Amino acid sequence: MDPRGKVALVTGGASGLGGATVRALVEHGAKVVIADKAKVPGEALAKELAGSALFVETDVTDEAQMKAAVDRARSAFGGLHAAIGCAGIGTAGRVVSKGGLFPLDLFQLTVNVNLVGMFNMMRLAAGAMAENEPDPGGERGVIVTTASIAAFDGQIGQVAYSASKAGVVGMTLPVARELARFGIRVVTIAPGTFDTPMLANLPEEHRQALAANIPFPNRLGRPSEFAALAVHIVENAMLNGETIRLDGALRMPPK
Repeated sequence: MDPRGKVALVTGGASGLGGATVRALVEHGAKVVIADKAKVPGEALAKELAGSALFVETDVTDEAQMKAAVDRARSAFGGLHAAIGCAGIGTAGRVVSKGGLFPLDLFQLTVNVNLVGMFNMMRLAAGAMAENEPDPGGERGVIVTTASIAAFDGQIGQVAYSASKAGVVGMTLPVARELARFGIRVVTIAPGTFDTPMLANLPEEHRQALAANIPFPNRLGRPSEFAALAVHIVENAMLNGETIRLDGALRMPPK
């Protein structure tokens, strides 16, 4: 699908991987709805991309708010052709530690945001895309979700995060198979260690230690590299039902 003249929605689009994806889609000629809880950076990015993007304050776990973001894409820009899910949270903690057991409510929150919130985006976006007229290749839309290599190489202390991201991976193929009859593709990106706001608060020595484990390139991933893959997925019609690791050959150790 050629992004030019198409309409995209990016959850978690105010910054980090999502913000880079918003910019890349606009550079490729798309109109973009930035759906995020972070109002100040979301509105600032929309202002920067004036005319090509707009911001909708959105909690992906809230059905009404997510639906409102999808509806806004259709009312403001005339449709919805691509949806990229970048909204998520990172949590850490051991199942059993000196401080006690991993809090059940924190596990539930992590799964609710990272997995249930992703599914909420997928189903609402798919419903809108199914109403599109197919392009000459029969395509109506593309959905890109974000997992993590923690879905495969989960470390000690990542139980909730790994479980939530493994769930995203697990949705990819069955949803792609189901939506194939509408001409809607579904692909997941599983990034490794990227230089995002989530890592920005770490001491520099910790950031360097994370980068040191990446075989090549021996550095943290750049959000622009995630965005480039997201755009390519939109463009490449044969990418469907797959999870793509984007990690510089990193395989995370147990801890």
